[in-house]
Amino acid sequence: MLNLKRIAGALALSSILAATAASAAEPESCKVVRLSDVGWTDIQATTGIASVLLTALGYEPQVIQLSVPVTYASLKNNDLDVFLGNWMPSMTNDIKDYTAEGSVETIGTNLEGAGYGIVVPNYVAEGGVKTLTDIGKFKDKFDGKIYGIEAGNDGNRIILDMISKPENNLAGFELVESSEAGMLTQAEQAIKDGQWIAFLGWTPHPVMGAMPITYLDGMGDSGFGAATVLTNTRKGFVAACPNAGKFIGNLKFNLAREGEIMDAILKGADANTDATDWLKKNPDAVKPWLDGVTTFDGGDAAAAVKAALEG
Repeated sequence: MLNLKRIAGALALSSILAATAASAAEPESCKVVRLSDVGWTDIQATTGIASVLLTALGYEPQVIQLSVPVTYASLKNNDLDVFLGNWMPSMTNDIKDYTAEGSVETIGTNLEGAGYGIVVPNYVAEGGVKTLTDIGKFKDKFDGKIYGIEAGNDGNRIILDMISKPENNLAGFELVESSEAGMLTQAEQAIKDGQWIAFLGWTPHPVMGAMPITYLDGMGDSGFGAATVLTNTRKGFVAACPNAGKFIGNLKFNLAREGEIMDAILKGADANTDATDWLKKNPDAVKPWLDGVTTFDGGDAAAAVKAALEG
């Protein structure tokens, strides 16, 4: 009888230890989560949401401003953990070698229904520019320029490739590289003045979404057109940090949600402050993101987030 009691006690202790282990803290090496910010407002918005919630869960997010090429090199070299901005298919060439060698992993899709490509004001489309090859017919009206964003961006690279191909009728055109804000200022002024302009556009975007613009056809297999945004991590991140990995993989957005968060950032708000304000107004949005997730030390994730947002 005594032995049976000892066995029962041992089994009970084993169950308690197993339960404790199941909700134990992740390794200390997982506490800092490094995320890339490539300077696009949509990625600032989603990265801001991730950062605020990771902080509430007891992690220490570090947002690092990097170009797209450096982002992937950093993921490969284990100098970065997460990138929420893998626009596909336009970034196929940026990621394919890393995917092939297994140094960068894709753990999910965080946005569907996006769009990416060269756009013109509606009055330009009505004036005869509806496809890529139409741009070259009106070189003087466009001043031989197509406007992009920062150097190293995948969209800029695609446009440069288009200019280099004779069949696209863009001989003599130049790509004007700028910041997102600089390009938008140029586009808004051109539209205000009724001037002809072609520039890199994407959806979601609250400013572009309100502009009277048309996406051009005839992009072939360039990568422009309908798009999805994927979540990338360095090799082994989810295996090494399963709780943080589960949370990052849970992050799913939609066009309206991202557009709302982006709007405040474009008006000058800090990304984390904007994300915090948005989360306070939309507490139900957090629930699916915390499914199967605990705090860093194994506690109640929902309670921790609620306390952080109400504090």
